[in-house]
Amino acid sequence: MSQPLFESTVQSLPLLGRGKVRDIYAVDSDKLLIVTSDRLSAFDVVLPDPIPNKGRVLTQTALFWFERLGHILPSQLTGIAPEDVVDPHEREQVAGRALVVKRLKPLPIEAVVRGYIIGSGWKDYQKTGKVCGIELPAGLSMAARLADPLFTPSTKAEQGAHDENIDFAQCEALMGSALASKAKDAALRLYSEARDYAASRGIIIADTKFEFGLDNGGTLYLIDEALTPDSSRFWAADGYREGISPPSYDKQFVRDYLETLDWNKTAPGPHLPEDVIAKTSAKYVEAYERLTGKPLAL
Repeated sequence: MSQPLFESTVQSLPLLGRGKVRDIYAVDSDKLLIVTSDRLSAFDVVLPDPIPNKGRVLTQTALFWFERLGHILPSQLTGIAPEDVVDPHEREQVAGRALVVKRLKPLPIEAVVRGYIIGSGWKDYQKTGKVCGIELPAGLSMAARLADPLFTPSTKAEQGAHDENIDFAQCEALMGSALASKAKDAALRLYSEARDYAASRGIIIADTKFEFGLDNGGTLYLIDEALTPDSSRFWAADGYREGISPPSYDKQFVRDYLETLDWNKTAPGPHLPEDVIAKTSAKYVEAYERLTGKPLAL
Protein backbone atom coordinates (compact mmCIF):
# COMPACT_ATOMS: atom_id res chain seq x y z
CA MET A 1 0.00 0.00 0.00
CA SER A 2 1.33 3.44 -0.92
CA GLN A 3 1.40 6.20 1.66
CA PRO A 4 -1.89 8.07 2.11
CA LEU A 5 -1.99 11.53 0.57
CA PHE A 6 -3.23 14.27 2.89
CA GLU A 7 -2.36 17.12 0.54
CA SER A 8 -0.97 17.12 -2.99
CA THR A 9 2.10 19.22 -3.80
CA VAL A 10 2.03 19.54 -7.58
CA GLN A 11 4.47 22.34 -8.46
CA SER A 12 4.27 22.08 -12.25
CA LEU A 13 0.73 23.55 -12.42
CA PRO A 14 -0.85 26.60 -10.71
CA LEU A 15 -2.88 25.68 -7.62
CA LEU A 16 -6.36 27.21 -7.81
CA GLY A 17 -7.68 26.00 -4.48
CA ARG A 18 -8.20 23.20 -2.00
CA GLY A 19 -11.60 21.90 -0.95
CA LYS A 20 -12.41 19.54 1.88
CA VAL A 21 -11.09 16.60 -0.15
CA ARG A 22 -9.93 17.83 -3.57
CA ASP A 23 -7.01 19.97 -4.73
CA ILE A 24 -7.64 21.85 -7.98
CA TYR A 25 -4.93 22.93 -10.43
CA ALA A 26 -5.08 24.82 -13.74
CA VAL A 27 -3.89 22.81 -16.75
CA ASP A 28 -4.74 25.57 -19.25
CA SER A 29 -7.60 27.98 -19.99
CA ASP A 30 -10.16 25.22 -20.54
CA LYS A 31 -8.95 22.26 -18.44
CA LEU A 32 -8.37 21.52 -14.75
CA LEU A 33 -6.50 18.82 -12.85
CA ILE A 34 -8.49 17.60 -9.85
CA VAL A 35 -6.51 15.55 -7.33
CA THR A 36 -8.62 13.64 -4.80
CA SER A 37 -6.71 13.41 -1.54
CA ASP A 38 -7.27 10.98 1.33
CA ARG A 39 -8.62 13.77 3.55
CA LEU A 40 -11.88 13.08 5.34
CA SER A 41 -14.33 15.69 6.58
CA ALA A 42 -17.00 15.04 9.16
CA PHE A 43 -19.53 17.58 10.41
CA ASP A 44 -17.92 19.97 7.87
CA VAL A 45 -14.52 19.76 9.60
CA VAL A 46 -11.49 18.26 7.83
CA LEU A 47 -9.96 15.71 10.20
CA PRO A 48 -6.17 15.58 10.69
CA ASP A 49 -5.76 11.91 9.73
CA PRO A 50 -6.00 10.77 6.10
CA ILE A 51 -7.85 7.54 5.23
CA PRO A 52 -5.62 5.27 3.09
CA ASN A 53 -6.94 4.70 -0.46
CA LYS A 54 -9.99 6.93 0.04
CA GLY A 55 -9.02 9.24 -2.83
CA ARG A 56 -8.48 6.32 -5.17
CA VAL A 57 -11.87 4.86 -4.25
CA LEU A 58 -13.64 8.16 -4.91
CA THR A 59 -11.89 8.76 -8.23
CA GLN A 60 -12.26 5.22 -9.56
CA THR A 61 -15.89 4.97 -8.42
CA ALA A 62 -16.71 8.25 -10.18
CA LEU A 63 -14.96 7.04 -13.35
CA PHE A 64 -17.05 3.85 -13.26
CA TRP A 65 -20.29 5.84 -13.06
CA PHE A 66 -19.26 8.49 -15.62
CA GLU A 67 -18.80 5.68 -18.14
CA ARG A 68 -21.89 3.73 -17.13
CA LEU A 69 -24.24 6.75 -17.14
CA GLY A 70 -22.74 8.70 -20.04
CA HIS A 71 -25.78 8.00 -22.22
CA ILE A 72 -27.89 10.09 -19.81
CA LEU A 73 -25.55 13.05 -19.45
CA PRO A 74 -22.01 13.77 -20.68
CA SER A 75 -19.34 14.02 -17.98
CA GLN A 76 -16.57 16.51 -17.31
CA LEU A 77 -13.87 14.06 -18.47
CA THR A 78 -11.42 15.02 -21.21
CA GLY A 79 -9.82 11.60 -21.76
CA ILE A 80 -6.39 13.04 -20.91
CA ALA A 81 -4.31 11.02 -18.44
CA PRO A 82 -3.39 13.02 -15.30
CA GLU A 83 0.16 11.65 -15.50
CA ASP A 84 0.56 13.45 -18.85
CA VAL A 85 -0.02 16.97 -17.47
CA VAL A 86 2.40 16.96 -14.51
CA ASP A 87 6.18 16.60 -14.24
CA PRO A 88 7.48 13.00 -14.16
CA HIS A 89 8.42 13.15 -10.47
CA GLU A 90 4.82 14.18 -9.62
CA ARG A 91 3.09 11.30 -11.39
CA GLU A 92 2.87 9.16 -8.26
CA GLN A 93 0.76 11.87 -6.59
CA VAL A 94 -1.89 11.76 -9.32
CA ALA A 95 -1.90 8.09 -10.41
CA GLY A 96 -5.30 6.51 -9.76
CA ARG A 97 -6.61 9.52 -7.84
CA ALA A 98 -6.78 12.45 -10.26
CA LEU A 99 -8.81 13.55 -13.29
CA VAL A 100 -8.20 16.06 -16.08
CA VAL A 101 -11.57 17.72 -16.61
CA LYS A 102 -13.22 20.44 -18.67
CA ARG A 103 -13.58 23.89 -17.11
CA LEU A 104 -17.35 24.33 -16.80
CA LYS A 105 -19.65 26.75 -14.99
CA PRO A 106 -21.11 24.93 -11.96
CA LEU A 107 -24.80 25.27 -11.22
CA PRO A 108 -25.49 27.06 -7.90
CA ILE A 109 -27.13 23.98 -6.33
CA GLU A 110 -26.30 20.48 -5.22
CA ALA A 111 -28.79 18.17 -6.91
CA VAL A 112 -29.79 15.86 -4.07
CA VAL A 113 -31.95 12.81 -4.78
CA ARG A 114 -33.50 10.78 -1.97
CA GLY A 115 -34.81 7.26 -2.54
CA TYR A 116 -35.19 6.49 1.17
CA ILE A 117 -36.07 8.68 4.13
CA ILE A 118 -33.05 9.12 6.38
CA GLY A 119 -30.71 11.82 7.69
CA SER A 120 -31.88 15.43 7.42
CA GLY A 121 -34.86 14.29 5.33
CA TRP A 122 -36.07 12.09 8.19
CA LYS A 123 -35.69 14.94 10.68
CA ASP A 124 -37.60 17.26 8.34
CA TYR A 125 -40.38 14.69 7.89
CA GLN A 126 -40.73 14.11 11.64
CA LYS A 127 -41.23 17.84 12.22
CA THR A 128 -43.37 18.77 9.22
CA GLY A 129 -44.53 15.64 7.36
CA LYS A 130 -42.58 17.00 4.39
CA VAL A 131 -39.09 16.89 2.89
CA CYS A 132 -37.95 20.14 1.27
CA GLY A 133 -41.58 21.21 0.98
CA ILE A 134 -42.71 17.92 -0.61
CA GLU A 135 -45.66 16.35 1.26
CA LEU A 136 -45.15 12.68 2.12
CA PRO A 137 -47.61 10.03 3.36
CA ALA A 138 -48.12 9.83 7.13
CA GLY A 139 -46.65 7.00 9.17
CA LEU A 140 -43.37 6.40 7.32
CA SER A 141 -40.62 4.67 9.30
CA MET A 142 -36.97 5.71 9.43
CA ALA A 143 -35.13 4.38 6.35
CA ALA A 144 -38.38 3.56 4.51
CA ARG A 145 -38.13 3.37 0.72
CA LEU A 146 -40.06 6.19 -0.91
CA ALA A 147 -42.64 5.38 -3.57
CA ASP A 148 -40.76 7.67 -5.98
CA PRO A 149 -37.32 9.27 -5.56
CA LEU A 150 -37.42 12.91 -4.48
CA PHE A 151 -35.39 15.76 -5.98
CA THR A 152 -34.44 17.89 -2.96
CA PRO A 153 -31.82 20.46 -3.98
CA SER A 154 -29.62 22.39 -1.59
CA THR A 155 -27.56 25.53 -1.77
CA LYS A 156 -23.77 25.28 -1.73
CA ALA A 157 -22.24 26.53 1.50
CA GLU A 158 -18.74 27.87 1.95
CA GLN A 159 -16.27 25.46 3.56
CA GLY A 160 -17.05 25.06 7.26
CA ALA A 161 -20.71 26.04 6.82
CA HIS A 162 -23.73 23.84 6.18
CA ASP A 163 -25.65 23.46 2.93
CA GLU A 164 -29.27 24.62 3.14
CA ASN A 165 -32.13 22.53 1.75
CA ILE A 166 -34.40 24.47 -0.60
CA ASP A 167 -37.65 23.68 -2.38
CA PHE A 168 -38.05 23.51 -6.15
CA ALA A 169 -39.50 27.03 -6.38
CA GLN A 170 -36.34 28.40 -4.75
CA CYS A 171 -34.27 26.30 -7.14
CA GLU A 172 -36.13 27.85 -10.09
CA ALA A 173 -35.57 31.32 -8.66
CA LEU A 174 -31.81 30.66 -8.45
CA MET A 175 -31.27 29.39 -11.99
CA GLY A 176 -34.45 29.71 -14.05
CA SER A 177 -37.30 27.26 -14.59
CA ALA A 178 -35.93 25.58 -17.72
CA LEU A 179 -32.49 24.84 -16.26
CA ALA A 180 -33.97 23.79 -12.91
CA SER A 181 -36.26 21.30 -14.68
CA LYS A 182 -33.38 19.99 -16.78
CA ALA A 183 -31.24 19.44 -13.67
CA LYS A 184 -34.11 17.76 -11.84
CA ASP A 185 -34.86 15.37 -14.72
CA ALA A 186 -31.17 14.49 -15.14
CA ALA A 187 -30.65 13.89 -11.41
CA LEU A 188 -33.68 11.61 -11.14
CA ARG A 189 -32.67 9.60 -14.22
CA LEU A 190 -29.07 9.23 -13.03
CA TYR A 191 -30.15 8.15 -9.56
CA SER A 192 -32.79 5.68 -10.75
CA GLU A 193 -30.46 3.90 -13.16
CA ALA A 194 -27.62 3.79 -10.63
CA ARG A 195 -29.95 2.58 -7.87
CA ASP A 196 -31.17 -0.32 -10.02
CA TYR A 197 -27.64 -1.34 -11.00
CA ALA A 198 -26.34 -1.11 -7.43
CA ALA A 199 -29.24 -3.27 -6.20
CA SER A 200 -27.97 -6.03 -8.50
CA ARG A 201 -24.64 -5.80 -6.62
CA GLY A 202 -26.24 -5.99 -3.16
CA ILE A 203 -25.98 -2.25 -2.43
CA ILE A 204 -28.83 0.16 -1.71
CA ILE A 205 -28.17 3.77 -2.73
CA ALA A 206 -30.36 5.52 -0.18
CA ASP A 207 -29.59 9.02 -1.40
CA THR A 208 -26.95 10.91 -3.34
CA LYS A 209 -25.97 14.37 -4.52
CA PHE A 210 -24.91 15.36 -8.02
CA GLU A 211 -23.19 18.47 -9.27
CA PHE A 212 -23.81 19.81 -12.75
CA GLY A 213 -22.01 22.34 -14.91
CA LEU A 214 -22.60 24.19 -18.18
CA ASP A 215 -20.28 24.84 -21.11
CA ASN A 216 -20.38 28.03 -23.14
CA GLY A 217 -22.99 26.49 -25.44
CA GLY A 218 -25.36 25.73 -22.56
CA THR A 219 -24.82 21.94 -22.58
CA LEU A 220 -25.34 20.34 -19.16
CA TYR A 221 -22.55 18.10 -17.81
CA LEU A 222 -22.14 15.83 -14.80
CA ILE A 223 -19.18 17.20 -12.84
CA ASP A 224 -17.30 16.82 -9.56
CA GLU A 225 -17.84 13.25 -8.30
CA ALA A 226 -20.73 10.90 -8.89
CA LEU A 227 -22.29 8.22 -6.70
CA THR A 228 -19.29 7.72 -4.43
CA PRO A 229 -19.31 6.78 -0.73
CA ASP A 230 -18.65 10.49 0.02
CA SER A 231 -21.52 11.87 -2.05
CA SER A 232 -24.00 9.05 -1.38
CA ARG A 233 -25.41 6.91 1.37
CA PHE A 234 -24.64 3.27 0.51
CA TRP A 235 -26.25 0.48 2.54
CA ALA A 236 -25.60 -3.24 2.32
CA ALA A 237 -28.87 -4.77 1.15
CA ASP A 238 -28.45 -7.74 3.48
CA GLY A 239 -28.25 -5.41 6.52
CA TYR A 240 -31.25 -3.25 5.62
CA ARG A 241 -34.53 -3.02 7.46
CA GLU A 242 -36.95 -0.22 8.16
CA GLY A 243 -36.94 1.51 11.52
CA ILE A 244 -33.15 1.67 11.98
CA SER A 245 -30.28 3.54 10.37
CA PRO A 246 -28.75 0.63 8.42
CA PRO A 247 -24.98 -0.06 8.42
CA SER A 248 -23.39 2.02 5.66
CA TYR A 249 -20.30 2.10 3.46
CA ASP A 250 -19.78 5.82 3.83
CA LYS A 251 -18.07 7.83 6.57
CA GLN A 252 -20.92 7.19 9.01
CA PHE A 253 -18.50 4.83 10.79
CA VAL A 254 -16.29 7.84 11.58
CA ARG A 255 -19.26 10.05 12.50
CA ASP A 256 -20.47 7.40 14.95
CA TYR A 257 -17.03 7.33 16.62
CA LEU A 258 -16.87 11.13 16.79
CA GLU A 259 -20.28 11.24 18.46
CA THR A 260 -18.77 9.36 21.43
CA LEU A 261 -16.23 12.17 22.02
CA ASP A 262 -16.47 15.39 23.95
CA TRP A 263 -15.91 17.51 20.81
CA ASN A 264 -17.89 20.58 19.76
CA LYS A 265 -17.74 19.75 16.01
CA THR A 266 -15.62 22.78 15.16
CA ALA A 267 -12.03 22.86 13.86
CA PRO A 268 -9.56 21.51 14.69
CA GLY A 269 -10.94 18.01 14.46
CA PRO A 270 -9.72 15.20 16.73
CA HIS A 271 -7.27 12.49 15.71
CA LEU A 272 -8.74 9.09 14.86
CA PRO A 273 -7.57 5.81 16.41
CA GLU A 274 -5.70 3.43 14.08
CA ASP A 275 -8.52 0.87 14.13
CA VAL A 276 -11.10 3.48 13.07
CA ILE A 277 -8.82 4.60 10.22
CA ALA A 278 -8.24 1.00 9.07
CA LYS A 279 -11.92 0.03 9.25
CA THR A 280 -12.99 3.18 7.40
CA SER A 281 -10.46 2.52 4.64
CA ALA A 282 -11.71 -1.06 4.34
CA LYS A 283 -15.33 0.17 4.08
CA TYR A 284 -14.46 2.48 1.19
CA VAL A 285 -12.54 -0.22 -0.69
CA GLU A 286 -15.30 -2.77 -0.12
CA ALA A 287 -17.89 -0.36 -1.51
CA TYR A 288 -15.89 0.09 -4.72
CA GLU A 289 -15.13 -3.59 -5.20
CA ARG A 290 -18.67 -4.68 -4.44
CA LEU A 291 -20.14 -2.10 -6.84
CA THR A 292 -17.79 -2.71 -9.74
CA GLY A 293 -16.76 -6.33 -9.26
CA LYS A 294 -13.14 -5.24 -9.77
CA PRO A 295 -10.22 -4.85 -7.36
CA LEU A 296 -9.20 -1.28 -6.60
CA ALA A 297 -6.23 -0.16 -8.72
CA LEU A 298 -3.50 0.87 -6.29
